Amino acid sequence: MAAGKEESSAGHAGNGEKAVTEFDAPKKKGRNKFAIACTVLASMTSILLGYDIGVMSGAAKYIKKDFHLSDVKVEVMVGILNLYSLIGSAAAGRTSDWIGRRYTIVLAAVIFFVGALLMGFATNYSFLMVGRFVAGIGVGYALMIAPVYTAEVSPASTRGFLTSFPEVFINSGILFGYVSNYGFSKLPTHLGWRFMLGIGAIPSVFLALVVLAMPESPRWLVMQGQLGLAKRVLDKTSDSKEEAELRLSDIKAAAGIPEECTDDVVEVPKQHHGEGVWKELFIFPTPAVRRVVVAAVGIHFFQQASGIDAVVLYSPRIFEKAGIKDDQMQLLATVAVGFVKTAFILVATFLLDRIGRRPLLLSSVGGMIFSLAALGMGLTVIDKSDTKLIWAVALCLCTILSYVAFFSIGMGPITWVYSSEIFPLRLRAQGCSIGVGVNRVTSGVISMTFLSLYKAISGGAFLLFTGIATAGWIFFYLCLPETQGRTLEDMETLFAQPNWGKKKQNLSTNGNSNGQVQLGTKG
Repeated sequence: MAAGKEESSAGHAGNGEKAVTEFDAPKKKGRNKFAIACTVLASMTSILLGYDIGVMSGAAKYIKKDFHLSDVKVEVMVGILNLYSLIGSAAAGRTSDWIGRRYTIVLAAVIFFVGALLMGFATNYSFLMVGRFVAGIGVGYALMIAPVYTAEVSPASTRGFLTSFPEVFINSGILFGYVSNYGFSKLPTHLGWRFMLGIGAIPSVFLALVVLAMPESPRWLVMQGQLGLAKRVLDKTSDSKEEAELRLSDIKAAAGIPEECTDDVVEVPKQHHGEGVWKELFIFPTPAVRRVVVAAVGIHFFQQASGIDAVVLYSPRIFEKAGIKDDQMQLLATVAVGFVKTAFILVATFLLDRIGRRPLLLSSVGGMIFSLAALGMGLTVIDKSDTKLIWAVALCLCTILSYVAFFSIGMGPITWVYSSEIFPLRLRAQGCSIGVGVNRVTSGVISMTFLSLYKAISGGAFLLFTGIATAGWIFFYLCLPETQGRTLEDMETLFAQPNWGKKKQNLSTNGNSNGQVQLGTKG
């Protein structure tokens, strides 16, 4: 009996030491190169959305001239892609559970390829809108599936770093779009915008081919009963053999597969293929699931409602209002915006697993609030002045750059990292599609109303965004717990605590988290 107790005690101690050793990030000698390669390939699909956002900011000026469009039609053309993407993001959850994460990424690239060609060859406004519809569906697929795949492949020690890659590639796409605008702006009006939009078909072909070299998500493989294949992928994407075994054990438990089952292929109950998920998310959610849904919806809403797409999509108009009248100089200034945005997102990828999600997010939104307030006041002063005020123009330029910098260092990447890691395995695909849906609806509303709002109240539009960002800061402070260092399977335990802020230390030693609690001690 005593021997048994000693053995059990030794086993528990061993498990504790193993968990600490495996996930204590500061002791890592290096990052898992195979996991990084998989993440880069999957996240490259996000370039498609980024390129469309960036290129449309400049192309819209030339399309308006070529087709003689009103501002309302321009607003609809620019923003409607976000609403069309809802179809893709809504279908992506079920599609990825059916055909797998990898082939869903390929499907996204193929759909966007068709959309880009249709836009490039458009002969009138209606034809162009058909292209926007098709491209929007592809963007919706890509937005949902890239963060899900990267979260499911990444080891816990570097999940924040790796899961931020989709946002890195969105920003890279925006920068490429801005550069494309400037490069093709010298062509005749009726050709320039066609090249700007049509050239987006090229990366989608490359993406569809390279993604086939990726392994399938180990969590999706387990959901299909393919334990042997899942184990091989986990062995390659984990930092150690022990971590791979621990991850496989956690995924099996989440999928309802007995721990003692070690066959390469097993039968999985039908409900793990997506059935009943919507009921569990909205009709009969547990308190933990309800908090997860609120957190995911809230962070996606405030990311877009704080005005980032208004600044990125309409930056040439804002620069024009601030006093830069030349088209070429406006497009060159947007390249500076894209460069700053991309540079700071790269900084953020290295801070996510060092500082944690909460401190970075709250600092980021705080900086956005001050930048938006200063931008709103600067534009208001310019609007009411009869003379050109150099200091006000400089203030506007600096605050636009500081706003996108603060957004990119926290709010931008953390939204995708956080929402992709907090949903339980059985709810992850559909849960993430809900977040993407809220994100795109909010972005669409902002994009399709900003010009009218800006004409009506000028700088007041950015003071409105200031108020929304302030409400977002309060929401994040109250409703979003720190997730740094925790495994994906441990998130439900974290959100099950109603007073997580007061019990943060208790969570680190809570014995009900199946041996994973040590993961919460860093942060």
